[in-house]
Amino acid sequence: MTTPPAIRIDNLVKEYAPPGPGEPPKLALKGVSFDVPQGGIFGLLGPNGAGKSTLINILAGLVNKTGGSAEIWGFDIGENPRNAKRSIGIVPQEIVFDPFFTPFEVLENQAGFYGIPRSERRSEELLRAVHLWDKKDAYARTLSGGMKRRLLIAKAMVHSPPILVLDEPTAGVDVELRRQLWELVTELNGQGVTVVLTTHYLEEAEQLCDRIAIINHGELIADKPTRELVGMAREKIVAVTVDKDLGGPIMEEAFTRAEVVEPRRLEITYDRDRTSAGQVLALVQSHGYAIEDVTTREADLEDVFVQLTGAG
Repeated sequence: MTTPPAIRIDNLVKEYAPPGPGEPPKLALKGVSFDVPQGGIFGLLGPNGAGKSTLINILAGLVNKTGGSAEIWGFDIGENPRNAKRSIGIVPQEIVFDPFFTPFEVLENQAGFYGIPRSERRSEELLRAVHLWDKKDAYARTLSGGMKRRLLIAKAMVHSPPILVLDEPTAGVDVELRRQLWELVTELNGQGVTVVLTTHYLEEAEQLCDRIAIINHGELIADKPTRELVGMAREKIVAVTVDKDLGGPIMEEAFTRAEVVEPRRLEITYDRDRTSAGQVLALVQSHGYAIEDVTTREADLEDVFVQLTGAG
């Protein structure tokens, strides 16, 4: 039997009222459909205003959909909202908890909202998991930014949901904290939690996610395994250092772009479906230059993202 998806989204539409008289309504989601497989780390990417947060807010029950359907762990969000909400934990972009509660109280109160009996609460276990047990009695307002982020993850996990959604969890945090957060997320995923994340850091998505969906202008424009998505990038860049100063960029029909970045260094972009690195070098030599050094850059997720969204 095929394992059912953790989240199933089918033709999801969200329409907002017109911003002014005589103006058309704003379509934030235009019939988006995709499945999030169980047990993996799923990336949801897109430029600002693409519709990612709207989609997450619909799953969280904070925004009402206009059309289509969504299921969380097999529960339709419209027909069975209580069970759907119990199956998902949302870590929002904003830091939201009472600054005068301690981390222990934040988790205890959240567990109370879900009706979890005291004997079944996991506050100590969760605080230890996010490395905050030593801060259990400190006011939440005294925690560092990184500690607050980790507390939000613990808060989202109090009801033991099988799915954890992180909305831009590393926006505005330093490199070391990003590394710590991703270690924590990978650890939770290793324990069987399905993780969905939105991020602006494409190298992060490429490194962490098994599968990625890209939304642009409220429409789904890609939904593929990460490696397959990266393989879609056609362009490749080769940087060539030559034996004398370049009089200007060398342009050939086989090149997509050529730019002099230093007096003797040329960066050439080419379509790898149409030509090869060897042919590129031969063309440079045909202009009377000897090649002293060559470096190439493989296509990555950022190349695909720009290619698909047209974002400069």
